[in-house]
Amino acid sequence: MNKSWWKILAIVLVLFSIIGGFLFHVPAKPILNESIRNIHFHVPMWFAMITMLAVSFVYSIKYLNKGNENDDLMAVESANVGIVFGILGLITGMIWANFTWGEPWSNDPKQNSSAIALLIYMAYLVLRNSMDEEQKRGKISSVYNVFAFPIMVVLLFVLPRMTDSLHPGNGGNPGFNTKDMAPELRPVFYPACLGWILVSLWITNLRFRIRKQENLNS
Repeated sequence: MNKSWWKILAIVLVLFSIIGGFLFHVPAKPILNESIRNIHFHVPMWFAMITMLAVSFVYSIKYLNKGNENDDLMAVESANVGIVFGILGLITGMIWANFTWGEPWSNDPKQNSSAIALLIYMAYLVLRNSMDEEQKRGKISSVYNVFAFPIMVVLLFVLPRMTDSLHPGNGGNPGFNTKDMAPELRPVFYPACLGWILVSLWITNLRFRIRKQENLNS
């Protein structure tokens, strides 16, 4: 079997979500109106981010256990891609908030927590770049990463639920789960999530191979 089948699947799913996100019928919702189509882009960006940060977390643990440089490279490249998708998630969320909440940034607990989580991972990259010695850099940044991931989980999934929030799924507002999501959205939403996650894995794999080759040539 062609090992690139999942890459083809990623392209198909993303194209389907983009076309379907604009063309498929969506339910008429008060306030949200046509802006609800953004769910096919905004939420998958966050799912891709969380997936890549989870991969980074796992490889940091592997590096601390075995000291394999490739594990450290995969950890940092996963974090790099995760941050990019997190920024895209933040931007698409601000665009959506501007239409539905009246302003792009309303200091909603979910918005603030997301921004803090991204800053924590940006600090991870700054920490890595502040050290030249490879083993020291790998160990210290891996320890940082192991603690950063659970903090990110708390910031995104725990703290916003403990206070009032405009964001769906927090502060008593319904979320986009199987009960709250309209049936018309699901045929595009789920393929979009899977497609963007596969794209994030694809980009990470490419960046890892480039970094590995650069290390061999240096």
